[in-house]
Amino acid sequence: MATSCVSNAATGETVKLQGNPFHTEGKMVKVGDVAPDFSAVKSDLSEASLSDFKGKRVVLNIFPSLDTPVCALSVRQFNKKAASLDSTVVLCVSMDLPFAHARFCTTEGIKDVVTLSLFRDCGFAKAYGLRIADGPMKGLMARAVIVIDESGKILYTELVEEITNEPDYDAALKALK
Repeated sequence: MATSCVSNAATGETVKLQGNPFHTEGKMVKVGDVAPDFSAVKSDLSEASLSDFKGKRVVLNIFPSLDTPVCALSVRQFNKKAASLDSTVVLCVSMDLPFAHARFCTTEGIKDVVTLSLFRDCGFAKAYGLRIADGPMKGLMARAVIVIDESGKILYTELVEEITNEPDYDAALKALK
C-alpha cells in the first residue's frame, strides 16, 4: 500500500486563491539558509538534484501547475529573462508529470530552463515547506521564487501571497547581481 506524500497538517504559511486563504504544510526556507538538496524528475524521466547544479546560481521557479495561465507565464518569463544570465540555471518546479513539462516546453519553444517534476519524491515539499495543505489546490506547490548562490546559500525568497498573481521577476533577478 502506497503512502501519500500529502499531509493534512496546515502548519505553515498562508496564501490565497482569489482572496480565499489556505495554508502550506510547513514554513518556507529563509534567506541565509543553506538550500536543502532535493531530487526531482526531468522531462526525459532522468533524475536531477539541486546538488547537480552546485557552482551555479539557481533560480527556483515553483508553481502549482503548467496548465494554468500564470504558471505558464512564469516559465515563459524566466526562460526569457533569467536563463541567459551567466552561471545561472532556472529550475521550474511543480507537481506536473514530466510528460506535461515536455509537452509544454515543446509547444512553447522553451529551451533555456530546466523543468522538474516532484511527482516521485516528497523531499522538496517537506524541506521547502511549500506544498499546499488545504483548499482546492491541496497537494500542489504554492507559487514561490527562491534564488540560491553558487555555494548553496539562499539569497532571495518570495512566497506569492495571491496564487493567481505573478512573482516579482525583477526582484528575483536583482538578487542575482
